[in-house]
Amino acid sequence: MSTRVALKAKGGKSNRNKASAAAAGEEDGPSTVKIVKDWTNWGLHKAKVVAHYGFIPLIIVIGMNSEPKPSWAQLLTPV
Repeated sequence: MSTRVALKAKGGKSNRNKASAAAAGEEDGPSTVKIVKDWTNWGLHKAKVVAHYGFIPLIIVIGMNSEPKPSWAQLLTPV
């Protein structure tokens, strides 16, 4: 008695599922919710990077524009 191995791509729909999805009116591409979720994640990741690398320079610029104007050494030392 021999066994048959069926090879199927991961994550893909079989032909039988595609036919039933087409009959039900479903599309083959990504849904609007998935697209919005991907763009939101992308935007939040970019905002995180900007906040991470831009926080210290922002503090230095604010400190340099304040009165009385400190020197670089006074601005960068913790005391």
